[in-house]
Order: sequence, then structure tokens, then C-alpha cells
Amino acid sequence: MKPLALCLAGPTASGKTAIALALAERLPLEIVSVDSALVYRGMDIGTAKPSAAERAAVPHHLIDIIEPDAAYSAARFVADARRLMAEIRSRGRLPLLVGGTMLYFKALREGLDDMPAADPALRRQLDAEAAERGWPALHAELAQVDPATAARLAPADAQRVQRALEVFRLSGRPLSEWQRRGRTSADSAALPLLALEPTSRGWLHERIAQRFDAMLAAGLVDEVRQLRRRGDLYPALPAMRCVGYRQAWAALDSGRLDGLREAGIAATRQLAKRQLTWLRSTAAKLSVPCDAPDATATALGLLRSLAEN
Repeated sequence: MKPLALCLAGPTASGKTAIALALAERLPLEIVSVDSALVYRGMDIGTAKPSAAERAAVPHHLIDIIEPDAAYSAARFVADARRLMAEIRSRGRLPLLVGGTMLYFKALREGLDDMPAADPALRRQLDAEAAERGWPALHAELAQVDPATAARLAPADAQRVQRALEVFRLSGRPLSEWQRRGRTSADSAALPLLALEPTSRGWLHERIAQRFDAMLAAGLVDEVRQLRRRGDLYPALPAMRCVGYRQAWAALDSGRLDGLREAGIAATRQLAKRQLTWLRSTAAKLSVPCDAPDATATALGLLRSLAEN
């Protein structure tokens, strides 16, 4: 049975876009973004959004679909991705899912935890509590009601601490219990995954620095200034927590931009580390060392073979 789609995952700056575009020159495909930042309109530079020319050459999906004051969940991604895969296949083309938001890949390939949906009003309440008491205090509260989840989360991990408290307050059950209850149906066997994993940490760190420097040169700070002028955005929003945007917002708040480069590169390295940790723990995958000289050719050969099976 041919796959429903192909999945290409890797840490930030690992070369996913270049490989996806090269494959599109050889196969009739459409790209579905698996990136929690690319969904936001007006956030182009700091997300390394595909250029207009790249999007004209190959159809791209799940880019620029919501405003940055809105939220986008893994559950919505799964629904959108399944719909798009069916539509793309109906056109006789191959869906290629490309990105680095590992939670989205996990939800699509392994299934979703059947837990309460996001509640915007409760999230605003939790943000207000955090502004008054601090996220470490909310983490301490989480430790009282869900010690298993609190143990694996850093006190400053605002997004995940918020979600865990949200689930508990909505349902009266801890997040860890929901995660043990099982998942909805998944499509992992029909969604083969190719993982780009560098053998050299230094290689990836150099590319991350080059990429962040390019973002700064392209006007990342001005892009964040423009977002701030909207008047409806604030640092606790998921969009403004994105790597690069969070650091630029904080730098503008402080009036000091001299530390932005170092803060942005450090945060991007941490993101890449988390992405690689997930990839290395994923059993059902094919791996390509993306820092090898023949990485692109190897990845293209594997993806083509998977598509033709």
C-alpha cells in the first residue's frame, strides 16, 4: 500500500526546505507545513517563511492561516492535515509534510490524547495569574495537583505549565492521567518519517547562527515592532512565544538590543536540542545525517523510494 503522505522532519536549520523543494522538482507533490509558527500572518522573517517564489513553484499549505492573536492546536493541525492529505491525493499528487513542530508529527502519526480542548478565557486567566505571581508559582501549584507532569516541566516553561493547569481546571483530572487513558486512531504506518539528524552539533550551531544573523539583517526587529503596534498582542500569546519573537519583544521592552543576537541564537539552539531529542526517541523512522556531503541526494533517494512503494 502506498503511503498517505511522506513526512520530512528535522531541527531548525537542518535543510528541510531545500530538500522538500528539490523533491518537488522530481515528483508531483504539494507541501503541508508542520510548523506551529508558519500558521501566523505577519510573522515572516523570524519564522523563515518560504518565499513568494518558493510558494509559487510548489503549492504550500497551512501557512498564513490565522492572525497572531489566535491559537492553533495540535488537534486542529491533525484535522487540517488529514483534510489536506485527502484533497491533495484526490488531485493525483503526493502530500509531503515538512517541518519541525514535533508535537504535530506525533499527534498525526501516533494519535491525539482525548483531553479537553483549549479554553481561551481560562488561558487569559492563567496568563493574568502568571503576570501577578510568576510562572514558577503556577508550576508549584501544578506540582500539588499533577506531580508527574510538574516533574518533567521546567518552572519557566509557561506554555506547557499553562496547558497542564488548564486541563486540570477544566476536567478535574491531571494531564498525566489523560495521557495514560489512550489516544485516538493514528496513521503512523501510512505516514513514513524521514528524519534529518546532524552528526555534528557544531555544524548545526553554525547554521543556526548564520540563520539568525540573516533574520536580523532582513529586519526581524522591525517586524516585531510592527507586530507590537497592532495593540492586540502581548508576550504570553503562543505566537509571541515563538523563538526569535520572544527575545526580540523582550529586547524592545528593555530598550537594549545589544544582547538580542546571543539570546536568539541560544534559544534557537535549545529548540533544536528539544527537536533532536524527540527525533532520536522515535523508533519508526529513517534517518539521514544532514551534515553529510551527500545528505540531499540520500534524502531524495529515500523519499522517492517511499513514495513509489
